[in-house]
Amino acid sequence: TMGNWLVNHWFSAAVLAAWLGINIFLFTYYFLFFDWDERYFYTRAILGSALAWARASAKCLNFNSMLILLPVCRNLLSFLRGTCSCCRRTLRKQLDHNLTFHKLVAYALALFTAVHTIAHLFNLERYNHSQQATDGSLPAVLSKMHLHSSNKWLNPIHSNQTTVEYVAFTTIPGLTGVIITLALILMVTSSTEFIRRNYFEVFWYTHHLFLIYFAGLVIHGIAGLVRGQTEESMEEVHPHRCAQYLTQKDEDCSHNCCKDPEFGSIPAESWKWVLAPFLLYVFERILRVWRAWQKVVVTKVVMHPGHVLELQMQKKGFRMEVGQYIFVNCPDISLLEWHPFTLTSAPEEDFFSIHIRDAGDWTKCLINTCQQQMPRIEVDGPFGTASEDVFQYEVAMLVGAGIGVTPFASILKSIWYKFQQADQTLKTKKIYFYWICRETGAFAWFNDLLASLEQKMAESGKADFLTYRLFLTGWNSSIANNVALHFDTATDTVTGLRHKTIFGRPMWNSEFAAVAAAHPRSVVGVFLCGPGSLAKSLQKSCHQHSSLDPRKVKFYFNKENF
Repeated sequence: TMGNWLVNHWFSAAVLAAWLGINIFLFTYYFLFFDWDERYFYTRAILGSALAWARASAKCLNFNSMLILLPVCRNLLSFLRGTCSCCRRTLRKQLDHNLTFHKLVAYALALFTAVHTIAHLFNLERYNHSQQATDGSLPAVLSKMHLHSSNKWLNPIHSNQTTVEYVAFTTIPGLTGVIITLALILMVTSSTEFIRRNYFEVFWYTHHLFLIYFAGLVIHGIAGLVRGQTEESMEEVHPHRCAQYLTQKDEDCSHNCCKDPEFGSIPAESWKWVLAPFLLYVFERILRVWRAWQKVVVTKVVMHPGHVLELQMQKKGFRMEVGQYIFVNCPDISLLEWHPFTLTSAPEEDFFSIHIRDAGDWTKCLINTCQQQMPRIEVDGPFGTASEDVFQYEVAMLVGAGIGVTPFASILKSIWYKFQQADQTLKTKKIYFYWICRETGAFAWFNDLLASLEQKMAESGKADFLTYRLFLTGWNSSIANNVALHFDTATDTVTGLRHKTIFGRPMWNSEFAAVAAAHPRSVVGVFLCGPGSLAKSLQKSCHQHSSLDPRKVKFYFNKENF
């Protein structure tokens, strides 16, 4: 219901409303300013309202360019997550929407770039038309002012042979505008889900065009082609008094309006908006490079069934929390490519590990290289994610799809260690774990961990602490026949575990209803590492099964984001 949505998302809605509100305010304020301000009376005589459209969208472009880098400053987000550990859960959860906000700001940049570009195409056409006009109209007179004095010009086009294309590719604003727009188009189109999943390298390299985007943005307004009347000139020859005399000036003019108006450029100010976040991002990248140079020792390499590679590593000063992720680089494959991987080890272990599935060119190369010889590995991180908060909840529902089980491997291992050490601070009382997988081979590397946990929980007298369900979504007749033959055995024929594998997909409504019935007064954390379609159905179930009564069950949805 709408009520449940507002309860769960009020802070997200507030942030979104603030961002939209500032954009609307900036656009409206500067549109009216350039459409009404008397300093631009003569500029509007040539350009009309296209001036206001161009300037208002430019302000919004500056504002969103200021924001675009902040959500991808991973160290900043990890720092904020650490300092917010005592904050309300709602505030911490906002940090998990960093990429959603990054995309939202990028779409706004694309929209305002389109408005700005179209407005300036109209402006160039009107500048050109006014320069060629010989009818003695105000735009025509204003366009010829450069003939009287080189510094009094208002129209940047001084020749009748100039075309819009010529201005676009030979002036600083024109050329930088074309470059910025092309860079933005390439970045937006290459960041679609399909490209990121299947051609990560394309996404990775094109996204570094942001350097060209910011360089072009800072240079873009330096030439100051759009001008307005200077304050001194306004006092001497105010357009309300003197505009009419420009088109009918006598040779022997003697009144107050004889002097020609003087014009000055609008100062470039994009750098003021983007300097601080850009410097913050530069510091972020320097920190990443420094950490990447620190030596990583690969202590163990395990090749699991289903073409999954496990790397166990050690690095001086490396400290992790459950569910965190690292970026991995292999210089032998590519000097520039860094790929994110969730840590599958627990903080209690003396190494950190990742599981790598063959899912693209880079991962295929890494797996093949590791099977022949051990290449040099560089690591950046760890960085925080939503899964860090799992022990903040009394009840947790963990949902992993395929290789998306990796953050939960870390959590389940950590729980195993906490039970071994009889940790009294463990707030979590119950964990429900769901793993949805296409093929049986993918279960193999995870079986040992689940078997150890089953045994440990039973020995500790807490066999009901962990309830897990394994869902197999792809199977053939031989698997089905094997299951039918061994239906009454104590362990599962697919995994060898006590809990039987379920064939098909989970019925989330009944799963959530069962959890809500078992824990009527608990706060339940729902954690997903999986596709967007699954996220939507889980989010919907969270809203449907959360009670509006603050004393009753609440489901909070968390999703892994890279």
